[in-house]
Amino acid sequence: MDMVAGHSQTQPPALERISSISRQIWADKYRLKSDGGTPMDITIEDTWRRIARALAAVEAEPALWESRFYTALEDFKFLPAGRIIAGAGTDRRVTLFNCFVMGDIEDDLGSIFSHLREAALTMQQGGGIGYDFSTLRPKGAVVKGVSADASGPLSFMDVWDAMCRTIMSAGARRGAMMATLRCDHPDIEAFIAAKREPGRLRNFNLSVLITDAFMAAVEADADWPLVFGGTTYRTLRARALWESVMRATYDYAEPGVLFIDRINKRNNLYYCETIHSTNPCAEQPLPPYGACLLGSINLAALVREPFTPAAHLDEEALTELVAVAVRMMDNTIDASGFPLEAQHQEAMAKRRIGLGLTGLADALMMVGLRYGTPKAAEAAERWAREVNRAAYIASARLAAEKAPFPLYEQAAYLAGETVRELDADVRALIGEHGIRNALLTSIAPTGTISLLADNVSSGVEPVFAHSFVRKVTEPDGSKREELVEDYAVRLYRAKFGAEAKLPDYFVTAQTLTPLEHIRMQAALQRHVDSAISKTVNVPADIPFEAFQEVYFEAYRQGCKGCTTYRPNAITGSILSVAPEPASDAEAVAAAAAIPVEPNHSPIPRPGKLAGSTYKLRWLDNEHAMYITINDIEEAGRRRPFEVFISSANMEHFSWVVALTRMISAVFRRGGEVAFVADELKNIFDPRGGQWSGGRYVPSLIAAIGGIIEQHMIETGFLTPGGHADHQPHVANLSAPAGALGMICPQCNQPGVTKDGGCLNCHQCGWSKCS
Repeated sequence: MDMVAGHSQTQPPALERISSISRQIWADKYRLKSDGGTPMDITIEDTWRRIARALAAVEAEPALWESRFYTALEDFKFLPAGRIIAGAGTDRRVTLFNCFVMGDIEDDLGSIFSHLREAALTMQQGGGIGYDFSTLRPKGAVVKGVSADASGPLSFMDVWDAMCRTIMSAGARRGAMMATLRCDHPDIEAFIAAKREPGRLRNFNLSVLITDAFMAAVEADADWPLVFGGTTYRTLRARALWESVMRATYDYAEPGVLFIDRINKRNNLYYCETIHSTNPCAEQPLPPYGACLLGSINLAALVREPFTPAAHLDEEALTELVAVAVRMMDNTIDASGFPLEAQHQEAMAKRRIGLGLTGLADALMMVGLRYGTPKAAEAAERWAREVNRAAYIASARLAAEKAPFPLYEQAAYLAGETVRELDADVRALIGEHGIRNALLTSIAPTGTISLLADNVSSGVEPVFAHSFVRKVTEPDGSKREELVEDYAVRLYRAKFGAEAKLPDYFVTAQTLTPLEHIRMQAALQRHVDSAISKTVNVPADIPFEAFQEVYFEAYRQGCKGCTTYRPNAITGSILSVAPEPASDAEAVAAAAAIPVEPNHSPIPRPGKLAGSTYKLRWLDNEHAMYITINDIEEAGRRRPFEVFISSANMEHFSWVVALTRMISAVFRRGGEVAFVADELKNIFDPRGGQWSGGRYVPSLIAAIGGIIEQHMIETGFLTPGGHADHQPHVANLSAPAGALGMICPQCNQPGVTKDGGCLNCHQCGWSKCS
């Protein structure tokens, strides 16, 4: 009997079996619709069929493999990355690859802007990109032949940042960017501090390329030279530079660190490529023009007899599923388009894929293990080992059928540090047939697709919240609230009752220690040939010395990088809610009880105010603009109260009036108004901005925001680092399981968390990275 038909006869359609948030994610992000908005995928089963058919089309027996691919997709057992789900079988000009690292940027202006164009074309098709800016000479270096000094890599990063905003304004899918810089580049200190400037480089994730030599110098408290082109620009203490990296990420959650020597030593393709950047979430270290597609095995879907003494992961089913998934992903390379021909050639030459895991935390709970414990790490490592082993076996068998990847060199490949650690029978199989895919495993963030898969835990992260209340807008505009529960929590309560108390092994990210996070990451990394996107959540009050130790421990335990998140007034705090309710009714009641800061009434305007007027000339406009900012005195402290903007250019009249009235209305209500300047500074004009004061200002409104920020600093309301004197309250990170997260920029609800190195909203599925 056909497996697909047999399944459909015994269960209701998937739409009737999954949570409403999963249905919404499917409808909003992945359901195929015509250009006019008419649904083409009527059910989720139609989406699975569309993907299966598209990826089977390259096979000699497409009907056979379509059936097998459908079965793998069915019930979310295998989750291709979002771009595959949304794009496969649509005949639209999109790439099915999630991530790219762009080419090396030669240190001349023509090359720089040629690469900017390539980045724009890649992001237009929805690809996230990584760039290493270490090849650009430092700020102040002489540019021979033009009697000028170099502006440095950060100035060009500003240009990339503006390009990204422009691409997104044109309606393209959001594509995040990664920027890396070597720890010995002369501009490394400016790179580390870049995000202390409000609004700067907001479309980039930043990571420092940390070498083994640097870590040894930190340990020895030795001198560390900053070098470019063979010239040492200056020398500083390695430990001081390390502490500046740590202090920035302690305060701002960036930059991350990538242990670049380890990445290259353990790369299967060490013999034909050098890596110096990654995709935006860092699970894919890639060479120039490297491309990788992603997919995840849903471990939670493979647990049998959950919450019983006999609970176990079906490892036989896991092995079979991995083999089908590898074939699907290999076929995707041939089925996908590419923004650039160089990316196409690179993908074909190496046939890299990144098969990973999701639902790990749920699977652990379902078999009675507490995430972060040695036993849980042991189980996770065993499952990762099985995925890795099955993937290499499947790829070797594919090589026997379809040929190895073109740059395969048997002696060199088998001598690789990672390949040497494979089981002897797997190495023998590779020796006999070669291997189809140069690298096979990678663990990516799965924020949105894990929500699609009935809200399973994301990637290899712990569960962030067992349940939360989500606000839903009905078609008539009315609002309602619904309880959203984690997949494993919902199964447990379906089995034992809505009032059942969750066992101790149902932990959340807030109840784990940082070293428990690292233990899990290190255990998994031992059986992943690329890298892992993982966020180590740390409490807001963690001492700085203990925070640094997290990174040292990640290095000692063999991780390829480390990303942490410490909630504070700058990065965003965790909102505490009442202890986890036992029922839907209590959940809604608890949500209603969350304390809300009352709105301030406008303060009456005094008869006389102190203020300043600033002159602003924009582009080649003959008329200058004048911005007047008046302040009010409160308890001996000045704060902005109103803004007036005057311009003789009548083209600006209507929006100038609207802008000044809105800003003044916000200022007159008091409270924390520093965000106004930051919001304005992020506004960009698709027609372009201008250079001012050595940096790129993306729009006239952004320039006005800069003046407002400058005024706040001059009056003492805002410190140069971007902190208002009065800091908002930061809740304790040891929040209960109902903690919601930061405010989402799309749905304006609390639900944004950082997991897998990426900000994701659990309310609406918004993601910074997809």
